Amino acid sequence: MATPLTLLASAGSKRVRLMQAARAQLRLPPAQVLEWRDWLARPALLADALRQPGLLKIEPPGDDPAAHFLLLQAGCRLLDRAPARAPEHGELLAMDAWFAGFASAMQDLAGQLAALPAIRVFNAPAEIVRMTDKLACQHHLAAHGVAIPALLGPVHGYEHLQALLHQHDLDRVYLKPRYGSSASGVVAYRRNKAGRQQATTSAALQHGDGAARLFNVKRMARYDTQHDIAALVDALAAQELYAETWLNKPRCGDSHYDLRVVTLAGQPAHRVARIGQHMMTNLHLDNRRGEASGLLNAADLEALEAAAAQAACAFPASHVTGYDLVVRQGQAHVLEANAFGDLLPGLLWQGADTYAAQLTQLTHA
Repeated sequence: MATPLTLLASAGSKRVRLMQAARAQLRLPPAQVLEWRDWLARPALLADALRQPGLLKIEPPGDDPAAHFLLLQAGCRLLDRAPARAPEHGELLAMDAWFAGFASAMQDLAGQLAALPAIRVFNAPAEIVRMTDKLACQHHLAAHGVAIPALLGPVHGYEHLQALLHQHDLDRVYLKPRYGSSASGVVAYRRNKAGRQQATTSAALQHGDGAARLFNVKRMARYDTQHDIAALVDALAAQELYAETWLNKPRCGDSHYDLRVVTLAGQPAHRVARIGQHMMTNLHLDNRRGEASGLLNAADLEALEAAAAQAACAFPASHVTGYDLVVRQGQAHVLEANAFGDLLPGLLWQGADTYAAQLTQLTHA
């Protein structure tokens, strides 16, 4: 008899469709879907959905604006803030409050699962939370001996950024929202001795009503005035921001690339090069895929697999994770861990896509 699978997810999302297709391909019954918004409103629904021994996979709540807003409002209450308005499509708004709500929900979920020992979870809620807190995750990886870009720490605003650059004698850094995902709000910042500066980002800046607003867009934006860059950095810092040293990515023709590796049960499986002409190479930003094996020599491939396996060891309760890496001259650095890093439609490893592979591995474990 097939092991039942329940997804805590958004029913209409691409992730659910791909998982259901993988189950059909493996001749498994469809997964049961528990909507994030429904569970947040009625937590008892989880125990009802998990009456039989089986598997639970937690998918990101961000696919559903209603669930995102519920978590945002819960976070505002936890932080003793005034209720936030609903973000417009693509708006980066109070990411720190959203994370507070999300972390609290994951803690509640972990408590529920502790009373359901017959349920195996793909990725443990506590590890999902740690990977979602990007700064804490990088510290965690470093503590486990994983090579990462050097961290400059939190950035409290534009003036603080300038002080950090002076302190570390740097003229370029990456700025990353602590609780962002998919390059949302990431800024590649550069300045020179003549005083010119430039910020390249997927966050479009809008001025209005005396406050800057940020929107995640697919077309990269470039700002080169102090007024705009200060507004950008200050708006991101208000939602928690950190800086890390600039790590050059290897070249591929007139582009450059980094790599995404998906690990299953702690071992490297699917891998793909993400190639683009901008600093951010995320595939949803209209960058292109490349074969990792065609770009890396034997030493680089070995470094890639060793670093991904070492990173996965830092998250022993996570069955499927994604890691972004830069590999150069036999050295690999992990840029980010992603608890939801398996959304790579059509990418095969040993003949199976990411969803079929994780199902096969976990159901035979």
